[in-house]
Amino acid sequence: MAGSRMTIKGRATIPDKIRHHLKLKAGDGLEFLIEPDGRVILMPTTVDIAELKGLLAPAPRRVSAEEMDHAVRSGAARRYATGH
Repeated sequence: MAGSRMTIKGRATIPDKIRHHLKLKAGDGLEFLIEPDGRVILMPTTVDIAELKGLLAPAPRRVSAEEMDHAVRSGAARRYATGH
């Protein structure tokens, strides 16, 4: 387990092992997520686009541009009709 101490200004050094694991470099952003069980997750907010490949399952079916346009127009029409 890697650890660190917080300064009086609320700063802490991210241990080398963690920086390498997250592929962090100077200037990268960090996001802290609080889970319902109280755990805190540290995630880099700057990610190389290549690392996202395979993150999502393939779409169940392909949709044409015309189908997408129709869906967008239908959704906009519904929002307009309900005043939202």
